[in-house]
Amino acid sequence: MSSAKTDALPQASAPDLDILGDQVTIHPGGYVEPPQPDDASERNLVEHMARFRESPFDFLREISLHVSGTGWRAYDNFIGQPIYYPGFSENMKAAVMSTPMLQQRIQELAERRVRVEDNQGLLGDGSDKARRRTDRQDEIVKSLQEVALRLTDGMICKFESKRFIRGAYYLCTQLLTRAYHQGIHVSSEEVLRLRSVAETAAKDKHSIIFLPCHRSHLDYVSLQLVCYRLGIALPTVVAGDNLKIPFLGFLLQRAGAMFIRRSFGNDELYTTLVQSYMDTLLKHGYNVECFIEGGRSRTGKLLAPKFGILSFLLDSVLTGRAEDAIIVPVSTQYDKVIETDSYISELLGQPKPKENLKDFLSASSVLSLKLGRVDIRFHEPWSLRSFIAKQRGHVGDPRPSSALSDPLSSESRVRLLRTLGFKVLSDINAVSVVMPTALIGTVLLTLRGRGVGKSELIRRVEWLSARVRAKGGRVAHFAGVPTSTIIQRGLEVLGSELIGTIDDLPETTYYAVDRFQLSFYRNMTIHLFISEALVCAAMYTKVKQGGGPSNQLISFNELVDQVGFLSSIFRGEFIYPTTGLLPNLYRTLLGLESDGTITLTRPVRDSDPNPAKPDIHDINSVELSTLERRNGRENFDFYNFLIWPFVESTWLGAVSLICLTPPSPVQSNSWLDVRKTQDTAQLLGKTLYHQGDLSYFEAVNKETLKNAFQLFEEEGMILVRKSSSKTSPSAVRLTSEWTPNRDSQGIIAPEGKLWDFIEKIAKSRREGKNRRDGATVSTRVLRLADLVGRQLFETAIVEGVEEQVEDQKRRGRRKKEGDGRSIL
Repeated sequence: MSSAKTDALPQASAPDLDILGDQVTIHPGGYVEPPQPDDASERNLVEHMARFRESPFDFLREISLHVSGTGWRAYDNFIGQPIYYPGFSENMKAAVMSTPMLQQRIQELAERRVRVEDNQGLLGDGSDKARRRTDRQDEIVKSLQEVALRLTDGMICKFESKRFIRGAYYLCTQLLTRAYHQGIHVSSEEVLRLRSVAETAAKDKHSIIFLPCHRSHLDYVSLQLVCYRLGIALPTVVAGDNLKIPFLGFLLQRAGAMFIRRSFGNDELYTTLVQSYMDTLLKHGYNVECFIEGGRSRTGKLLAPKFGILSFLLDSVLTGRAEDAIIVPVSTQYDKVIETDSYISELLGQPKPKENLKDFLSASSVLSLKLGRVDIRFHEPWSLRSFIAKQRGHVGDPRPSSALSDPLSSESRVRLLRTLGFKVLSDINAVSVVMPTALIGTVLLTLRGRGVGKSELIRRVEWLSARVRAKGGRVAHFAGVPTSTIIQRGLEVLGSELIGTIDDLPETTYYAVDRFQLSFYRNMTIHLFISEALVCAAMYTKVKQGGGPSNQLISFNELVDQVGFLSSIFRGEFIYPTTGLLPNLYRTLLGLESDGTITLTRPVRDSDPNPAKPDIHDINSVELSTLERRNGRENFDFYNFLIWPFVESTWLGAVSLICLTPPSPVQSNSWLDVRKTQDTAQLLGKTLYHQGDLSYFEAVNKETLKNAFQLFEEEGMILVRKSSSKTSPSAVRLTSEWTPNRDSQGIIAPEGKLWDFIEKIAKSRREGKNRRDGATVSTRVLRLADLVGRQLFETAIVEGVEEQVEDQKRRGRRKKEGDGRSIL
């Protein structure tokens, strides 16, 4: 792709460390030449098993080095608090059970239960009632203590045996390097900084809280292997109890996993128990690892933060029960993610299979070779206590840092928690490495044609890697090695299931085979270009109309309006810069102008009091530059292709709300099952895709649709009645002001707030079949949505107007300053 200016050469970066089995190798610039089949540096489990009969003594000797501990394998002089000693689990249980918070909660629950029994007359009357009441309370306390102890034993990690962890390290490295044959890469500069911080934290008894993104189940293993190999105390890894399966759960718990429920419900004892465990870990300086997104990202981009465990960790420091903790955001990137096949199935609506050991061990992907490498990057660590003090300063809290334990209002605490979560996500994005597979996937999915020739693929990958660096991003594998070699290696990793090759042509041509799965890798780059993508999608509202350049020009006010609208509806999808809409818009426009993509028209002034400092008000209109038009709009199209699938998905979600239009006034008080409604949206999307009214099949993925429904709830478009009972599902219906009207024949009229909302999204949709019809949402789309909606209402829950509905204004339209996210 062309640019008006040649991008600066990438700055020299610190060399990478390559951890491959037992070996740690330094690589300047980060490129690792794929080893040849006979290269002795590549070691995998199959080779060792095959050599057992040929050289059993060498095989046994290698294992014994890990089990007995030789050199670094002993894991004796790691940085951090003591772990892996007999009695660790019992000491931890005793420490958790003795926390004042837990004991106070147990007493409160016992007293509450005794009052209930007393009110029910179960304690009887008479002179000895007080004694019976005391005895009953002691009995309940004892019972709750036993329950809490049992829950604690099933929850905590059990760092007991060094021989176990030595053997586990050996086994895991062999399995991981069998799949990822180029090993795990980390930055030497980041590792040295991390070790220095770890030494200070260990001396002060402060915990290091690793907060990585979550792409794969291998995330649990990769960071543990790095900490072990580099001599840092292994963190306690927060894991869902869905992984507590027979045998595997036993092993994971002894390798550092702590298991918690996916949902706590109203279980006050369990909630207090988790908080007490977090307090104990942070108070004594044990390291912790928690996935900031909660679950694994099925789409390739970062998910919005989950605040469950993060809330517990924040509360420990905020209340003074722990003095401080060191936050380390971590980015983990893969050349190829093992689970992408199953992710696509889940996104298309198939239920997530329950984890079991058989599937884990029999996964053919795990035993495959040539999946490339794993890149782990550590952001500069920062103090959680200092972060809290700084945020309090922003809101005008004059108290010194020593007064951090003073209570915060509920609103202030939520704002602080959300700001913390989104700061971590921003830090992860800042250090993330763009892998060659992500570059290739992005290029192939931002083309207008069916495929791309080899020379053009090389040119576009080089352009994209330069743009990534110009945006402050990092690119793996570029250190003087020919781009063609890098692309070839990336194509081999992705495989023919994702990218097809046609060789019997004058030039080798590549094309996307599985666009849905390939979108996972494209989404790994979108965070770098989201501002440019939103601007180009707003400009597209004029460009798609065709005609001459003057007809495609967009006024600045129109641009601000559409960019603001798009950034608002995507606030649950992307992490925006915190500078605000207008400052970031101005910076983005200047960048696009500098690249030669757009031309800015400014007012002509006879005298400018300060021409050296133009601002956002100096722009009248925006249009594509002559250079961009001459080059076939390839830069402009690139940014649009990045955002269009998300525009399509949100448009689909809005169109699916038409399905919630009651077929008759009698059904106006009907509620629809939320899950069935979202499944219906997917079914509608699949139909529209196959009929040509939806350009991207990935737009029907349930994660983006779920985010869209969350947006609609926040905007007051729908009412959602939450339910914690499995027998009574959560339900949804349109609010009255957003419900479309029907004409005298019962046909939905193309008018009203919902229609206008759909039309505004559609302005930035990719042109296609709907453009030829002369209407964004054609009659057939309305008809189909109505048809699907009538079928949905056959299973509606009809209830009276007295039904209690959560206050939509309180739950919806969250204020941006309390949301932790800035539009664009």
